Amino acid sequence: MKEKELYQDMGDGHIPGNHETPLRADAFDLNDDEKIEKIEKHFYEIMNVLGMDMGDDSLKGTPHRVAKMYVKEIFGGLNPERCPKMSTFENKYKYNQMLVEKDITVYSTCEHHFLPIVGRAHVAYMSKGRVIGLSKINRIVNYYARRPQVQERLTMQVVHAMQEALGTDDVACVIDAKHLCVNSRGIKDIESSTVTAELGGAFRNNPTTRAEFLKYIGMGTRFNV
Repeated sequence: MKEKELYQDMGDGHIPGNHETPLRADAFDLNDDEKIEKIEKHFYEIMNVLGMDMGDDSLKGTPHRVAKMYVKEIFGGLNPERCPKMSTFENKYKYNQMLVEKDITVYSTCEHHFLPIVGRAHVAYMSKGRVIGLSKINRIVNYYARRPQVQERLTMQVVHAMQEALGTDDVACVIDAKHLCVNSRGIKDIESSTVTAELGGAFRNNPTTRAEFLKYIGMGTRFNV
């Protein structure tokens, strides 16, 4: 099988790597403005090769807009400087039950076809002495979503970040999302969605805890671990 055909099959088969985003060692040698300048030139050439009239008023600014959007917005999670501060607090009120933040909006981009992934994330943890602000959970999801992704990796990254911040394995994340690489091309199945889960500590090892979590997020009949 030719190399390009092999990589095409891997992309369509949705084969992930490990939970670390694959980055080169020199990924941060260029600043944002330098990256925007380079991407703008490359995207101009892409549009030009496609046959677009780059002298048209409607298209003149598109390469710069796309480059700025890539660096500052939809792939902003590649920049570690944008990682949310993972401040935690002592659990002074001794709340020792499950905390669930559900229906967190997910906007990400499939790294195989650079098409949108849109869905919802449900994140839960049980405190081992530390708690985290609710908005930080949303920010963690958003940070890791804002990069070229596969959904499996995104799910794992959210859990690992929460575990490290809170000092506990008792963290879980379920993501239910639509992939436009499935919905708008290829098979063009507009109804299907993809569900992934990463369950740590009691969420993995205790069936009662796991069932309680799935009940809270309302997926008990849609997803089985």
